[in-house]
Amino acid sequence: METKVFTTTEISAAAKLLNEGQLVAFPTETVYGLGADATNVDAVKQVYLAKGRPSDNPLIVHVADVETVERFAQPLSEAAKKLIKAFWPGPLTMIFKLKPGALAPEVTGGLETAAFRNPDNAATIDLIRTAQTPIVGPSANTSGKPSPTTAQHVLHDLKGKIAGILDDGATEVGVESTVLDLSTDQPAILRPGAVTAEAIEAVIGMPVQTELHHVGATEVPKAPGMKYKHYAPNAQVYIVDRTEDWPQALKWAAEQKLQIGVMATDQILSVNQLPANCERFSLGSDIQSASRELFAGLRHFDTETEIKDILCQSFENKGLGVAYMNRLNKSAGQTHFSV
Repeated sequence: METKVFTTTEISAAAKLLNEGQLVAFPTETVYGLGADATNVDAVKQVYLAKGRPSDNPLIVHVADVETVERFAQPLSEAAKKLIKAFWPGPLTMIFKLKPGALAPEVTGGLETAAFRNPDNAATIDLIRTAQTPIVGPSANTSGKPSPTTAQHVLHDLKGKIAGILDDGATEVGVESTVLDLSTDQPAILRPGAVTAEAIEAVIGMPVQTELHHVGATEVPKAPGMKYKHYAPNAQVYIVDRTEDWPQALKWAAEQKLQIGVMATDQILSVNQLPANCERFSLGSDIQSASRELFAGLRHFDTETEIKDILCQSFENKGLGVAYMNRLNKSAGQTHFSV
């Protein structure tokens, strides 16, 4: 099929496709999502087919307001209400218990819970309101590959497989939303993101579990990214853990016969001489820019060059660095450069 790219002045046309059961990718502040009417089972099934996504990997439901969540979820707790007031719209996804039969198993992965998010993007909020339906929205990429942070990334992966893409430029955060499970007695972060555990605890006044990012092969994940391979380019990624390891890493790179990709901050790139067979990709100046550019860099080396190995800078595992390192470790298959 033809994949139409819509501008933010053509939202009504994109909404019409959603109402017809078609798939339309949409922008958020984190990454681009692959949208379908969350109440249309056939449309939701097409999301899994377009992405090549396992059917037990649940989808996040994107909404324009809290009232939509209350249509589907059981009564919200006081903690949920506080978090909604503090972080919505924004990069926080929350898992709630559902009213019986409220959403199809295709949306929930067969669970009695579902994940909801109110994205901080005016074009997408307008899209949801115009379509008058909540929309599911996994990342708009081939399953397992780096998430898309531009409409061009979506077009590369899904051209001819989906009806449209709403283009609102590059995303701001660059890593997917924090997923917080509020369906259990103690809140738990199932996927780290820009909203940190410390920020959540400050709002609700209670501890949050943070070590539940993986499930076993026979378990059904409650959130995306907990079970299957994610964020991986075709090239092998090696994580360079310390600043003092870069000279040795680049010496190793110079000894390789193939081109090597190097993803690092401007500081690292400015003080280390790159060998002739290395291509650089700047992660900017800090963890904020690195998180925003991580997937773009992985995609750059995947689609624009013949690079088979990538050296990528590590960051301290705190604050936004928790989300960055979560994605980078999965991209690398936990592979670190060893001196």
